[in-house]
This record gives sequence, C-alpha cells and structure tokens, in this order.
Amino acid sequence: MEWDQTISDFRHFLKLEKSLSANSVEAYLNDVNRIVQFLGFRNYSFGPEQITLPLLKELIEWVNELGISARSQARLISGIKAFYKFLLLENKIDQDPTALLEGPKIGRKLPEVLSLEEIDKILAAIDLSKPEGHRNKAMLETMYSCGLRVSELTDLKLTNLHFQAGFIDVIGKGSKERLIPVSPKAIKEIEFYVDNGRKTINIRKGFENYVFLNRNGKKLSRQMVFILVEKLAEKIHLTKKISPHTFRHSFATHLIDGGADLRAVQEMLGHESIITTEIYTHLDREYLRDAILRFHPRS
Repeated sequence: MEWDQTISDFRHFLKLEKSLSANSVEAYLNDVNRIVQFLGFRNYSFGPEQITLPLLKELIEWVNELGISARSQARLISGIKAFYKFLLLENKIDQDPTALLEGPKIGRKLPEVLSLEEIDKILAAIDLSKPEGHRNKAMLETMYSCGLRVSELTDLKLTNLHFQAGFIDVIGKGSKERLIPVSPKAIKEIEFYVDNGRKTINIRKGFENYVFLNRNGKKLSRQMVFILVEKLAEKIHLTKKISPHTFRHSFATHLIDGGADLRAVQEMLGHESIITTEIYTHLDREYLRDAILRFHPRS
C-alpha cells in the first residue's frame, strides 16, 4: 500500500463522503503527512498498513521533542485515528493500530470574551470615511449579531438574506444549512453597505451574489477579516488577544448570560453536540447536566 495513493483516497473520502470543508480536509491530511515525515526522518520504509502502536507512540515522542504543544498533539492523534478508521472501513487493514493510542492530557482553553462596551468601542473605531468603512462595520455587526464563523461570513450571499422575515440563511460545516435570526442593527448596517458602498465597486464575474467584497470586486478572504479585527483591537489598545472567532464566542456567552436556552444557542451556532456549545458558553457542570437531562428523550 503506497502512502501517496492512500492519502489521495482519504482526501476523496473526507471531501465527498464526509462533506468536510477544504480547510478541514487539509488539516486531516497534514496530520497523516506527519507520519510520512516521521518515517523519512527515521529512515523507516513502512507502508500505511505496516504502522503499529509502538511506532505511533514513537511518533508522538518525536513530535513532543519538536516542542509541539499538547493541544496540537491531541489534534494530530485525532487526525491519525480518523485515517486508520477510514482504512478499516475500506477493508485495507484488519486491525486499527490507533485503538489504544492515548493523547496527552490538556486543559480546556477558552477564547477571550468581549464585553458589550468593548464591542461598541471596536465598532466605533472603524473609519467610516474610508470606502470599506461601512462594509467593515456591517461585517463585524453581523458576526456578533449572528454568531457566524468567519468562513460563513465571507461566504454569505445576497440570496441568503431574508430581512423581511428577520433571518439569514447560512451554510455551515459539512454544508449544513441553518436559519439564524438577525438583529435590526445588523440589517441596517448591511442594507446601508449594499445600497451605497457596494454599488461603487466594479464587481467581477462570478462574485455578483457575495455580500462582502474587496476593492477588486471579489469575495473577501478570511485573512482580511482576521487582519481587520487585529488592527481594530490594536487601535483601541485592547489587551485581550482576539480574532473573528471572538465575536462568535461573545455572541454565545452574552446569549447565555441573558437567559437564552442552551438548546437554542446550540441551534444558532450550528453545533451537532450540546457538549460543544457548553465549551463556548462557560456553563458550569451542574447547569450542563440539568440541560442535557432535560433534553434527552430517556430522561
């Protein structure tokens, strides 16, 4: 069994059968390629089907010596486990060498949360005299109002806006669609941008339906949103380390603090598991236990 062909098969499996995003697919492939790097470093000539548990443990020791964090090691192990589950599913191997592979113990690291005052300061720091000013304000207001992932924001289309009903239509992870309520403030900012700033852009063919465009008339990149948030945080001398994801996390936290139901927040964030929502919302264990017992049909 050759590594290149097997990794290529794994790529098709993740993309077509699992419907993962391009970024998620690349993350899994990077994890598997780490095995190939390790084998080359140690001058080992093993195929995918020849990898054993002791060899994988040796790999983990190697990445630990490289100074890779416990969290990144856990991510690596998760990717390798997914790869060998795929091989098992495809009957390419008889036994899963990762079955007894344990990851490092890591603490739960929660992202920063912005207060309402800090969010207002960030929005107020946007220079509305610049051509992209109202676009930037509409973007950040939408991210906070709807709890969007940055990729969901950049992929948002005009046909996804249902303002008369008070919703936007979002395509999230795994191409799963969900309707999210949108605030009147976000609607106002988007409409102002679409009716004014966006109309002055020479929109390139194929990008006519995207809401947020760059100055060249193409879809805004994820990197540009990260740069925007970093610059605004620096401008207001914010000591917290934030990213576009911070607005999503703040959205969930403020909803829970305001008394929103955990299940409703889960739906709006697009989480498959209520456990994931708990990580975003700082809920204590007793509240989580009560919520899950209340929602579970066997309770």
